[in-house]
Amino acid sequence: MNSLSAALPPPCAAATDQTRWFLEEVQPHESSLRAYLRARFPGLTDPDDLVQETYLRLMRARVSGRVDLNKGYIFAVARNAAFDLCRRKQVISFENIADIERRFVLDSRPDAAEAASREQDVAILIEAIQALPERCRQVVTLRKIFDLTHKEIALKLGIAENTVNVQITLGMARLRDYLRARGVNSGNRK
Repeated sequence: MNSLSAALPPPCAAATDQTRWFLEEVQPHESSLRAYLRARFPGLTDPDDLVQETYLRLMRARVSGRVDLNKGYIFAVARNAAFDLCRRKQVISFENIADIERRFVLDSRPDAAEAASREQDVAILIEAIQALPERCRQVVTLRKIFDLTHKEIALKLGIAENTVNVQITLGMARLRDYLRARGVNSGNRK
């Protein structure tokens, strides 16, 4: 035995058990977890931090005595971590949303080309809204078209206010991406 190993304390049984648990129960799901995060949250440039945050939350859950740490729980923890990251990064700036809304208000006397272009933009916006998943479309429509508050939307749809916030954030990001992919953005015209 060398002097370094003699100076180190023996490995803790709890740490060894934690390592075994992680290697056998969590790490085998890493590739499918990364694929899930890329598919569900395409705006993520690099899921490494999110995977590490998921692992940290799983370790905390295990230490706190949560017994049912199955694959579904792992993916739910990752999804919640991604939502938290989206909220922290403020995926959409509200100034851009206001620009989009102003863009689709017709001027009192547009020329024919401008009017046709705006009609096309409105048609694309309608397509974008229709392309949203049903719950997301309901929440965005109630907020942006009917101007309901988050609380009113939550009560009307029987969902949590937090869900309303997440759906609006995701919906507006998807609308922005849909419009940009079709060449419609607030920087194109005056």
